[in-house]
Amino acid sequence: MIRRDLLATLAILVAALFVASLLAGEVAIPLRDLFGGGQTAGGLILRELRLPRAILAVLVGGTLGLCGAAMQGLLRNPLAEPGVLGVSGCAAVGAVLAFYFGWAAAFPLLLPVGGIIGALLAVALLYALAGGAGLLTLLLAGAALNSLAGALIALLLNLAPSPYAIYEVLFWLMGSLTDRSMAQVGLALPGILLGGALLLGTRRALDALSLGEDAARSLGFSLGAVRLRLVLGSALAVGAAVAVSGAIGFVGLVVPHLMRPLAGRLPGAVLLPSALAGAALLLAADLAVRLIPTATELRLGVLTSLIGAPFFILLVLRMRRQEL
Repeated sequence: MIRRDLLATLAILVAALFVASLLAGEVAIPLRDLFGGGQTAGGLILRELRLPRAILAVLVGGTLGLCGAAMQGLLRNPLAEPGVLGVSGCAAVGAVLAFYFGWAAAFPLLLPVGGIIGALLAVALLYALAGGAGLLTLLLAGAALNSLAGALIALLLNLAPSPYAIYEVLFWLMGSLTDRSMAQVGLALPGILLGGALLLGTRRALDALSLGEDAARSLGFSLGAVRLRLVLGSALAVGAAVAVSGAIGFVGLVVPHLMRPLAGRLPGAVLLPSALAGAALLLAADLAVRLIPTATELRLGVLTSLIGAPFFILLVLRMRRQEL
C-alpha cells in the first residue's frame, strides 16, 4: 500500500525545489518572466537555460531513484543500483564515442543519441550473455559489461587525439546539467517515460519476488518476463538519462534506503516515492553546485558522489554489524 501522505509531501518538495531552481542563479529574475511573451533577457535565461536544467534534474533524478529501487527489489540486494547491469557504463561509452569521432562537436544532439544507442546495445549483450538464466548469471553479465565499458572508455582516452579532447570527455563523465537545452529534454523524455512505465508496472511482481522466486511463480508471475521488463525499462530510462547528464552516481543507491523506512518494506511500495525523492535530491544537489562559491561550478556527479560515498560506507558497516 503506497502512502498517499508521503507522496503528497514529496511532490510538494519537488515543486518547491523546481521553482527554487528556476529562481537561483547569479542574476535575480522574477518568475513572471518565464511566461512573458517578450524576448527579455530574463525570460530567455529562464526559458533557454534554467527551465531545461530544472526539468532534466527532475527526469534524471527520478529515473535514478526509481531504477535503484527496482534493481534492489529484483536482485533482493540493498547494495544494487542502476549501474549494476552495465547499462550506465555502456551508455557512457556511446557518448564518449560521439566525443572521440567529433560527432558531438558537429551535431550536439548526437551526444545523447550515442548514449541511448550504447544503453540499448548493453541490453542486447546482456540478454545474449544471460537471457533466460538466473539472477547470479545476470549479475555476472552486468559485471562483465561494466568492465568492458570501463576498458573501452580508458582505451578511447588513451587514443584521444589531443589533451583538449581528453579534458572534454572527462568533464562530461563527471556529470552535469549545465547548458542543456529543451532539445535534449525532448530527446531523453521518450526513453525515460517508457522505461519508467515498464518499471512501475512491475510493482506487484516485485512484492511477490520478496517472498522468493518459488512463491512468485506460484502467484502466477513469469520470472523471465518480469526480468525482461525490469532490465529493458532500466536500460531505456537510465540510458536516456546518462546520455544527457553524464555519469551521476549514488542517487539510485541512497534514495531507496531513505524511502524504505517511510514507504514500507515491500519493494513495490518504494518505487514511486523513490522516483519523487530522487528528483528532489538531484534538484537540491543542482541548486547546491550553483550556490556553492567556487572558482568554477562544481560538477553535479562529483557532489552526489561526495554525498553518497560516506552513506555507502555507513550502509556496509551496518550490514557487517548485523551479520556478526
